[in-house]
Amino acid sequence: MPKQSLRSRSKALDVLAHPLRLKILERLRFGPRCVCKIIPYVGARQSNVSHQLALLKKAGVVRCESRGPQVWYEVRDPRIFLIIDLLQSCVSGRLTRGQHVVPARPKKGT
Repeated sequence: MPKQSLRSRSKALDVLAHPLRLKILERLRFGPRCVCKIIPYVGARQSNVSHQLALLKKAGVVRCESRGPQVWYEVRDPRIFLIIDLLQSCVSGRLTRGQHVVPARPKKGT
């Protein structure tokens, strides 16, 4: 597998690896939203939400558009939700079976 392909996929997953970014994406699941509607939904400060949106934009996951004084965001490719949903299904399945989502680290010396 080419290194560039691995790096690209790793970066794509890395941008999803933050609870606030996932919550923002859930808010955008059903269409574009103004930042003013995202902030109360995610329950975070405006500066933090803006920072996370900037990271999502830089990664190409979302795009934004100014509409008068408001900035609206939308997901570029809705297939991102297939990835999020599949991950949720995997995590839920493990939890249902009583397994840890992330295996515990082995103790030193074992």
